Amino acid sequence: MIYHHIALNTILPPLTYAHDTALPLGSRVLVNLRGKPQIGVVWANHVQPEIDVNKILPILKIFDHEPTLPENWRELIDFTARYYHYPIGQTVFTALPSLLKEPRPIESPESPVFYTLNDLGKQQTPPPKNHAKKLQLWQALFSGCLDMATLKKIHPKAIDLINEYKKLDWLSICTATTPSIPPSQHILNAEQTEVSNTIQSHLHEYQPFLLHGITGSGKTEVYFDVMATVLAQGKQVLFLLPEINLTPQLLARVAQRFPDVPTAVLHSQTATGARGRDYLRAMLGHAKLVIGTRLAVFTPILDLGLIVVDEEHDNSFNQDNELRYHARDLAVWRARQVACPIVLGSATPSLESWHKAQIGAYQLLTLSHRANAIAKLPEIELVDVRRMRLDNGFSPQVLNLLKQNHQNGGLSLVYLNRRGFAPALFCGDCGHTFGCPNCSAKLVLHQRARQLRCHHCDFRQPIPHACEECGNQDLTAVGQGTQRIEETLKNFLPLAKIVRVDRDSMHKKTDWAHLYDQIHAQQVDILIGTQMLAKGHDFPNLNLVVVLNADGSLFSSDFRAPERLFAELMQVSGRAGRAEKAGRVLIQTQLPEHEIFHAIRAQNFAQFATQELAQREMFGLPPFGFQAAVRADALKMSDAVDFLNEIRDVIAPMLPENVSQMGAVPMLMARLAERERAQIFIESMNRVALHRALSLWEQVLAQHRDNRIRWHIDVDCQEM
Repeated sequence: MIYHHIALNTILPPLTYAHDTALPLGSRVLVNLRGKPQIGVVWANHVQPEIDVNKILPILKIFDHEPTLPENWRELIDFTARYYHYPIGQTVFTALPSLLKEPRPIESPESPVFYTLNDLGKQQTPPPKNHAKKLQLWQALFSGCLDMATLKKIHPKAIDLINEYKKLDWLSICTATTPSIPPSQHILNAEQTEVSNTIQSHLHEYQPFLLHGITGSGKTEVYFDVMATVLAQGKQVLFLLPEINLTPQLLARVAQRFPDVPTAVLHSQTATGARGRDYLRAMLGHAKLVIGTRLAVFTPILDLGLIVVDEEHDNSFNQDNELRYHARDLAVWRARQVACPIVLGSATPSLESWHKAQIGAYQLLTLSHRANAIAKLPEIELVDVRRMRLDNGFSPQVLNLLKQNHQNGGLSLVYLNRRGFAPALFCGDCGHTFGCPNCSAKLVLHQRARQLRCHHCDFRQPIPHACEECGNQDLTAVGQGTQRIEETLKNFLPLAKIVRVDRDSMHKKTDWAHLYDQIHAQQVDILIGTQMLAKGHDFPNLNLVVVLNADGSLFSSDFRAPERLFAELMQVSGRAGRAEKAGRVLIQTQLPEHEIFHAIRAQNFAQFATQELAQREMFGLPPFGFQAAVRADALKMSDAVDFLNEIRDVIAPMLPENVSQMGAVPMLMARLAERERAQIFIESMNRVALHRALSLWEQVLAQHRDNRIRWHIDVDCQEM
């Protein structure tokens, strides 16, 4: 018998199973685990058993007609499990699509077939000019090698014509070809051309680039120019973006720029079957362009030639449950693994990436002008509201400007990072506010649904008729949410066409496409939105942006809060004035003298980054030091805190000298889904030493199992 290590969806390391022949690494198999059949992946063969061979179970079934998961993919999974201190089997099954987790065989997608005229076919007389579509098809076959999907776009009866030409023996058929890339309809400006040429001079080596381009500078056209060269060489491109809602807009531009390039789309709203098929198409090299959100970073790609991470600063690239990983950082590792360039693009880069560019680890590229020569950066004004009486969050100046812009036919955006009608329901008699019974958070009032909702655990209850503490029936909504802002503006501007954009209103696949159609048809006067509207969208007619309640983040104890606020405000400001109309941005604030607003008003990222990095260096915070959190949750906070502190004390004598660990404290969101949450921070100026300490924590945690307590390790933690 040959013994194999099989990776299974469990916290256990790969388990040993037997088979009479050696199985290829990366094969899917079916094994028995605790009396139940389970899918596994062959992780090692010809292993030396460490237990009695009579206790080793046989492999039940081998899916030997399927393609195996490639070696470089397994190396990626190995690295991810080690770096993020997560069980390797669970890492494997996080990275696999649902289709490959099911205990049944899968059909591998067939290699696409391409057609072109052979020598005999080229000697024939072309169709007459009055058969225009048939002639176009003939000319396409004469000059290139095309698949059936492309041929159908030229002639709806392409299948019949191809079958006819086959019978006449006029065709050559092949199963692999380099996609044809049409010339771009967009002419790059001098700055874009220089950036593109710099990236293309490193196409066959590992080179990380940080592309710092102001909003509207045409970063996407630079990506496309480099991608065109890579795709024309027959290589594949991985394009990562932070949000699902950015995908339809990008896909429309991709289809226009690369109409004949086979593309795989991978994100959480892709249907299970389609996602699995696209995953396999990428792995087999059939899909040349792979577009997706953070989980797409795990897609096995046969011949990777370029990685692009758009809006690289965005926190959506960070996975904050189960396998806690950062897709941007794994993308950089993948680029080094296969020796290809990676482009990290943003108008407001993460301070980690900016610091690496400053010390030379990344090459900094800059786009300092808007791509549209007529478009200018918006004018940003601060509205000091400290002594103003606000109308449901609006200052008189802002309301007047919204009214004027509507009368002049402009498009306005009102930005508020709070959905719902109001953040809280308040009793004016006794001061009671309605909190979530499961979380340490207030319930948000959703007026139209007649509900109070928790935006963390999704607990819902009907709006109460009276205060549960004193019985007072005169309850007050405190604060503003997008629904309340919408109601206020509809009363103030009854003739304006107002659209609210948040997770409550945009939950269908077709909602974004419908919104774009409305905006381009000039059927919208005012957009009201949250972070969903702050990045990546291009609304040419948008010329006024209003930001309400911009100060909340400045009171946070999270050291990353200023960075996130700066990025948020710069990104939303960048939606204005992207075409011929001049843009104007008003930010309401009670802290107009704060240094962050000076940098925002100057629209100077370098100024903000220099100030913020100086403060972080002073305290040894990332990117100058390295940080991880060990977290535990239990029904009682004291149990979680005691559990972490006990293990801290066990580890303390073994801890490397250059690693420090704090005492256990409650998390900022101390209660979530009926569980109390505590954490210990582990810090070091040396990354290797930090991981040695985390390995000690892993070993001791595994020996101190307590069914009442759940724990996890969060490396390079983004959440406080």
